[in-house]
Amino acid sequence: MPKLLTVNAPKGWVYAQLLLVDLLKFMEPYLRNAQLEVPIGLLYKGTLRLLLVLLHNFTEFLCNYHFSFCDVIPSSYIQMRNIILTAHPDNMQLPDPSTPNLKIDLLPDMHIAPHVFSETRRQASPFLSELKEKLLLPQNEVAAQAGTRYNVPLINSLVLYVGMQTIQQLPKKNTHVLAQQMTCNGPMELYLMGPALALFQTLIIELDAEGRYLVLNAIANQLRYPSNHTHLHSYAMLYLFNEAKQEIIQEQITRVLVERLMGNEPHPWGLRITFLELIKNHQYNFWSHAFIKCWPEIEKIIKTISI
Repeated sequence: MPKLLTVNAPKGWVYAQLLLVDLLKFMEPYLRNAQLEVPIGLLYKGTLRLLLVLLHNFTEFLCNYHFSFCDVIPSSYIQMRNIILTAHPDNMQLPDPSTPNLKIDLLPDMHIAPHVFSETRRQASPFLSELKEKLLLPQNEVAAQAGTRYNVPLINSLVLYVGMQTIQQLPKKNTHVLAQQMTCNGPMELYLMGPALALFQTLIIELDAEGRYLVLNAIANQLRYPSNHTHLHSYAMLYLFNEAKQEIIQEQITRVLVERLMGNEPHPWGLRITFLELIKNHQYNFWSHAFIKCWPEIEKIIKTISI
């Protein structure tokens, strides 16, 4: 693997990525079913160490192929996913999310698209009318083996593809102006995100709790280092929280963010900045929700990870 990553880079990265994806695919059923017997437990620890080495020495490799790796990691293995999503370009200095009055809209990197070497899956169909059904796996052995009714890779592809297309359709001359207006205080028409937000909102409302959790996880997978992808998906997450008519939706959004931040470090920059905005911006009335106050330990945990 070191030769694939260093000799003739980045052409060799394709093969290193395939090897790592195959490793994660092999481990996926054991991880999903929590069958960490001694051999698999040792393999899991070794994989974590490998990812940490890649994060330290080949961080751009993890950056560019984050989508392929997250596609095959079970949603419950948060630390493994966090390591991958923490990766950022070598020449980038991440601003401290806890900096007072930090305006992410004004960061130059928030207007630059990240490199995504992975391919998203495309599935032609009358889109909205069949979307919910297309996200389901066939009711046979495939669904049973996957451990879920939903096609998780397709959900991940859909969220990333919609975000990428939305950014590409922004007028280039007005991208910086529109990005500066991407706050939940302005009308949707100003930044031409209406269709993407409407799609995400439709999925959040119409899918059941499992499907909603998977969609929110797919959005959270794009909260990485400063880029226009992080900016858009951070805004989408906050928008969905702000516009939710059911508190169960706001509770699930909180769960997706908090469970990732409760895991061992490192934590992705975009994840931290989104969570701090949610709990500190009075517009979201975060601390007034019943699911925060129902159990003192919950409020204590949230306050602890927000420091």
